[in-house]
Amino acid sequence: MRLIVAIPTAGRRQVIAPTVRDIARQTRLPDLVLIVIAQADDIDPGQLGDLPFPVQIVTGERGSTLQRNAALDLMATGDIALFLDDDFLMAPDYLANMETLFASQSDVVMATGTVLADGIHGPGLLHGEGYKIASAPAPSLPPRAEEIYNCYGCNMAVRTDIANDHRIRFDARMKLYAWLEDVDFSRQMAVHGRIVKSTAMRGVHLGTKVGRSSGLRVGYVQIANPLYLITKGTMSWPRALNILCRNLASNLVKSLRPEAEIDRRGRLRGNLSAIGDMLLGRMAPERVLKFK
Repeated sequence: MRLIVAIPTAGRRQVIAPTVRDIARQTRLPDLVLIVIAQADDIDPGQLGDLPFPVQIVTGERGSTLQRNAALDLMATGDIALFLDDDFLMAPDYLANMETLFASQSDVVMATGTVLADGIHGPGLLHGEGYKIASAPAPSLPPRAEEIYNCYGCNMAVRTDIANDHRIRFDARMKLYAWLEDVDFSRQMAVHGRIVKSTAMRGVHLGTKVGRSSGLRVGYVQIANPLYLITKGTMSWPRALNILCRNLASNLVKSLRPEAEIDRRGRLRGNLSAIGDMLLGRMAPERVLKFK
């Protein structure tokens, strides 16, 4: 069983390098770190020297779903692929506990960890802040792996033989800001085994704001993507409607006094644009590309 950490990144070279260097703290080092970039200047290889594990840099078409698929295409039977966001820091025992989980529970096909802090809900965290939180001692409680509906995209581990044997891939139509692609992929994997959240696999999602999609794009996919997943059969009507109504209401109310780090008015315009496309019968996830 090889443990391969796969990290897609684009336009965030100041974020990806310290994230990769932090992996050297793992008590069980990865067999390979696979970094999928969209263009050459997405990363500075000179910042990744002298690491205690091999690093491979490959280029894929820009878009997190496409870049993750490029990584999956390179995996061999028996590999466990851990997909990380380029701003996710693991607790030092994350990979060791992940290996134990997959080795001891053969029916688990996908797993996600416990997020100790998530900067996506605020201004974001610095690497130093995330390092301190992720380094805190683990609670002295027996580890648990509870079954869940879907993994969280910032950290999700996959049995690649299941994904490859059944040709399960991230949806290439959900481009750039591929919101809910983790749900879509998880529900396809769930047909073949259990999806769990582990208390032993811990980490911090920095939620770094550098290089993130525009408010218009985010707002568009907040409506378009859940409706699209209904048509695919990977999300139920009640769950999808709850998500899109919650986001629409939040953007409407908070656009009156928006947070400094979130373009609420842009998101609201994106929501309304998606609703307009839906009424005209032309809504599709790839139409997000019409926004800058």
